[in-house]
Amino acid sequence: MRLLKLSLLLLVALSLTNCFEDRDDNAISASEINDFVWKGMNVVYLYKDDVPDLSNDRFTSNEEYANYLNSFAMPETLFESLIYERETIDRFSVIIPNYIEFEQALAGTSKSNGLEFNFYLKPGSDTEVFGIIRLVLNNSVASGLGLQRGQVFDAVDNTPLNTNNLNTLLNQDTYTLNLAAYNDNGTETVDDDTIDSSTETVMLTKEVYTENPVHQTEIIDVDGENVGYLVYNGFNSNFNNQLNSAFAEFQANNIQHLVLDLRYNPGGSVNTASLLGSMITGQFNGDIYSKLVYNNDLQELNSNFNFVNSFDGNSINSLNLNKVYVLTTQRSASASELVINSLSAYIDVVQIGDATTGKTQASVTIYDSPDLSANGVNPNHTYAMQPLVANSLNVNDLAVPSTGLTPDITLVESPRNFGTLGDVNEPLLAAAIADIQGLGRFSSQTEFRSLKNRVNIKPFEESMYIENDLFLDRLQFE
Repeated sequence: MRLLKLSLLLLVALSLTNCFEDRDDNAISASEINDFVWKGMNVVYLYKDDVPDLSNDRFTSNEEYANYLNSFAMPETLFESLIYERETIDRFSVIIPNYIEFEQALAGTSKSNGLEFNFYLKPGSDTEVFGIIRLVLNNSVASGLGLQRGQVFDAVDNTPLNTNNLNTLLNQDTYTLNLAAYNDNGTETVDDDTIDSSTETVMLTKEVYTENPVHQTEIIDVDGENVGYLVYNGFNSNFNNQLNSAFAEFQANNIQHLVLDLRYNPGGSVNTASLLGSMITGQFNGDIYSKLVYNNDLQELNSNFNFVNSFDGNSINSLNLNKVYVLTTQRSASASELVINSLSAYIDVVQIGDATTGKTQASVTIYDSPDLSANGVNPNHTYAMQPLVANSLNVNDLAVPSTGLTPDITLVESPRNFGTLGDVNEPLLAAAIADIQGLGRFSSQTEFRSLKNRVNIKPFEESMYIENDLFLDRLQFE
């Protein structure tokens, strides 16, 4: 039988015993989306060698391949079958039904009312939930309504929140928050705390919104020394200039210390993460900052990201620091963890807050096209994939553990005292300032039962991605 050669298989470090030719005779009757899913994963997936169905010699004929594809009614089902240990190893690869919306999300544009939340079980309950506004995005619907970090709510559209209705209520385009108050009843223990409902409500409607991840900068005088404070919420390469401008402000104010607040930063561009490292330092120009290591078939793509002193024709505003304070929560992931892991090989990184997510792998967007890029994409569907393709390591070949990075000073955000970002009394920032002053380190463990990731607030969470032009341009196709 004439074998059909897989048009997407690489020449780079790849040798196949059995191949397929281009589909020019309808030999494969399976869904073309399923065809794309298998071929794309076979080429780039980081854990390809651990998934028998992705083996290069998995199929010996067109018929066997077609029958395999046709056994999956949905592309999502096939995709999930190819994921290696979903619960523990690969928690992050995704298939994308609509890549147009996905690209907008990567660029920072999505429908949003400008609010991000933390959720907790009410004291004494296993099902009742209350929420706290953790972040109000600048120039958003929520900021225009005067909403603030730390405000509490216990119902949406007059429906009390519980573990079953949380996602449905808050994923609506329009909803009303029923505000409440946290009452500690004057005691130190949590068991007698209550969430007191109020009659105050706020109606919010999501709009198309583009977030500038450079959320806030402050210059704080601490015993006559200037401390720079930066709240940075996403490694979005579209805002590299704004990030560099923030460091120009720090330069101009001759800061001696930097507090980098990544507590709500789920990650993003690997290249932007390397630029941030170069802005914090400056004395390591040309040295290896981080590494990417691909699957065994793509070893020729293994690459280094170096410290640099410029990007896109712009000089980097570097601080030449030998120490940095980084604030984290369980929401700090991927590229945020890359920054901590990579910088710690060169300078003193003092991590304050909660343990991070634990994602050391990078992903890339691949499309149903001859070279997996967005050029010449198949017009018959809008599916794309964002699979894990490489492990991120620091210069010493250390990866971020799957359990996350453990802070030097453990201080978990508490519903009793969220504080105001940038205020010297906000607990995590106060801990950094105390360490700068040499007042000793303190730690605190929360007694609250939080609900991690109960609502998909951002369309693309816990991400560390490689820009397509940095990845796909290096692939060689027939």
